Amino acid sequence: MKWSEKAWEQSNYIYEEIIKMPFIESLIKGTLPLDRFQFYIEQDSIYLAHFGRTLSLIAARANDTGHVLDFIRFAEGAIVVENALHAGYFKQFEIEGKASISPTCHHYTSFLLSTASLAQVEVAMAAVLPCFWIYKKVGDYIYQQKQVQNNPYQTWIDTYAGEDFGILVAKAIGICDTVAEQCTPQQQNKMLVAFEKACHLEWQFWHSAWHLERWDTFK
Repeated sequence: MKWSEKAWEQSNYIYEEIIKMPFIESLIKGTLPLDRFQFYIEQDSIYLAHFGRTLSLIAARANDTGHVLDFIRFAEGAIVVENALHAGYFKQFEIEGKASISPTCHHYTSFLLSTASLAQVEVAMAAVLPCFWIYKKVGDYIYQQKQVQNNPYQTWIDTYAGEDFGILVAKAIGICDTVAEQCTPQQQNKMLVAFEKACHLEWQFWHSAWHLERWDTFK
């Protein structure tokens, strides 16, 4: 069994919970309240800036020159392509983009940056994989559902269910399988732990958007 197959098998239960979340269900129906989508896009924009830095750190530490180039391209996609999509949404939905980072976004980005900086680089590669893979799976799932007419979130759906994004995801999965083959069983397990934690944080990101999470939530 490939490392990626084991990783998905171990963490599939999280994906199954994600697609049942009210945020996703209302996104499919086009009934997602605007304030929740605005919150999500603002936090995702903050997240992507940190995600791009994380991918750049991995590129700098990668042992294979081909993987260096791959992660540089991943970073470019995170910073340029997806930020362009957000810019369109900022204008369409009158989002100022001045929100403070939420507790979950702070936790997720801190986990990624610290892992990319301090952990074994193969573990860092596993930690960023759910951001690619979960989004692709969720995008495909949403796209397979009955599409409502004039869904205000159709552009988002089309982006993550698109063929171009699928190619990117397959590349990221393939890299993790390749590097895992060169790791010891203990190192492979650390990769699995990082992957599963990032999957949990993907769930938490949707959850935080639905509940409009703020720091003062805990007061």
